[in-house]
Amino acid sequence: MHDTLCVGSASTNRSRSSSRRIPSHRYSLTTLFRNFVAWRQRTRFRWELKRLAKDNAYLIDDIGLTKEQVEEEIAKLPFWQR
Repeated sequence: MHDTLCVGSASTNRSRSSSRRIPSHRYSLTTLFRNFVAWRQRTRFRWELKRLAKDNAYLIDDIGLTKEQVEEEIAKLPFWQR
């Protein structure tokens, strides 16, 4: 089978790729997606903490956080969401 995407010989492609190594994890869509998901989870957690602190402050003790820790987490929300 002929590879239509290959330009030049295989040895030339190999020498070019070894001279310019770009970390694949840095530009991976999977890594970008995982970072986005983690960011969304942290944001959701902070929203829930804010809601708990406002509506049911006694539940904060049940999850093992102090009022200062909750305030620190809520402060990490963007200013328009605080």
